[in-house]
Amino acid sequence: MRESVDADVYYDPYDTAIDDDPYPVWKRLRDEAPLYYNEKHDFYALSRFDDVVAGIQDWNTFRSGRGTIMEVITSGMEIPSGLVLFEDPPVHDMHRKIMSRVFTPRRIAAIEPLARKFTVEALDPLIGSGGFDVVADLGAWMPMRTIGALLGIPEQDQATIRDSTDKALAVRDGARRERTGKAYVPPHLGMIADYVDWRAENPSDDLMSDLINAEVVEPDGTRRRLDRGEILTYINTIMGAGSETTTRLIGFTGQLLSDHPEQRREIVADLSLVPAAIEEVLRYEAPSPVQARYVAADTRHHGRTVPEGAVLLLINGSANRDERRYPDPDRFDIHRRDTHLSFGFGLHFCLGAALARLEGRVALEEILRRWPDWEVDYAKAVRGHTSSVRGWAKLPVTT
Repeated sequence: MRESVDADVYYDPYDTAIDDDPYPVWKRLRDEAPLYYNEKHDFYALSRFDDVVAGIQDWNTFRSGRGTIMEVITSGMEIPSGLVLFEDPPVHDMHRKIMSRVFTPRRIAAIEPLARKFTVEALDPLIGSGGFDVVADLGAWMPMRTIGALLGIPEQDQATIRDSTDKALAVRDGARRERTGKAYVPPHLGMIADYVDWRAENPSDDLMSDLINAEVVEPDGTRRRLDRGEILTYINTIMGAGSETTTRLIGFTGQLLSDHPEQRREIVADLSLVPAAIEEVLRYEAPSPVQARYVAADTRHHGRTVPEGAVLLLINGSANRDERRYPDPDRFDIHRRDTHLSFGFGLHFCLGAALARLEGRVALEEILRRWPDWEVDYAKAVRGHTSSVRGWAKLPVTT
């Protein structure tokens, strides 16, 4: 019989009403049920900073190899090789080395002027219009255009890839996948396959060619080229992870600096505050706030047992607001100088963190150069609900 908690608090990651503002529920979890069990969906959750950090680090017990999204784990899907987000050592380490080549300092340096160019092209036509949509006009486009250009994906297909990714991740109230045992198939794989086949015959100085020519070192020391399936999975991961969370980051930046105009004006007067502002946005509103794990062995937390075979959620979005770690954590403060867990920690620290920070910084700098003041039109704003990220789907502002 699974143990339950006695606290009268309910958390459901599939409940869109909770997802709209999960912080009151997460605070109750931290205070009343630091190890929480949800009987309806059969999962456990840890919500305090120290517990989440320890859980992320303990990959032997809390495994990513069956997926890091709850419904992927419970579906029993077979995870394809190369999906580094859903892997554990030693395979994870082998594939992470390949992925790290994508985000080298040389690549990141080359990305900034490209990201700025796309941002300028998105914003300049909106000058004088009286307002714009932070997500639809910029956040949903600039990150995808940037990573798509580096991979060599034509712009007309980038929109299709973005839309199919959103559809694949979309969550409806109470959504939960039934156990199928089928292989996990990333969205828009066929379209990417056509580009890979063409690029294999027409190599260039781009990320796709790098992956096609990459060699992997197996645990036994042997070397081999990536197979076609791994290449497709890598590219799909880069396209999805490289744009979806940054879209949410840009949306939250627009919202929070509308809600805190005095801090926005400080940044206008001193653009050197932009990087710190982006870090505080990430802490305050984590674009990817919940990480799921498969529990590989019985483990004890707060006097209770989490049994082998369970699903455990590590709520990093809650950990970022833990009073035990941060002073006055529900106060948005661009002058705060502290770390956060929005990019994970340790082994699974996000490989694209530098790219997301860069794109968030560029987006904010260019917005502020055109519009030092704006206000969110909440009557027309729409939240997005997906399996792995939270944030705004539409965020219209008046300028």
